[in-house]
Amino acid sequence: MNLTLGGASASVNSPVFTPPLMSQPTRDLLETFPNPFPQRDYIVDTVCPEFTSMCPKTGQPDFGTLTITYIPDQVCYELKSLKMYLQQYRNHGAFYENVTNTILDDLVAVTQPRWMKISADFTPRGGIRTTVIVEHGQKM
Repeated sequence: MNLTLGGASASVNSPVFTPPLMSQPTRDLLETFPNPFPQRDYIVDTVCPEFTSMCPKTGQPDFGTLTITYIPDQVCYELKSLKMYLQQYRNHGAFYENVTNTILDDLVAVTQPRWMKISADFTPRGGIRTTVIVEHGQKM
């Protein structure tokens, strides 16, 4: 037996939430600009305190803070495009680990940084707090 509510469905026999059809987040929204100091190693630290994704098991929203830290090479990401890119995850069902690693992969593909780290600190759910930390390259 299948239940449907607001376009989302779940089988009575399956504990996995099936969200309504939606597009996958795409890195095509990310824009860059030339690094004004490519000859220098410096750290850019971006904090996104209102990140939201969706639990693929329950369909409930997951809230967290993303901290993106990187040493740019030739380009830097543009902040408005980063915001638009991250907003795609609001209705995207994926586990914390998948979301964090996918965001790192997309940002690395677009910016090719010397080093990048993302810390995704999700709010507690059921009394359990989770932080996922992923890195690319070697910090200098």
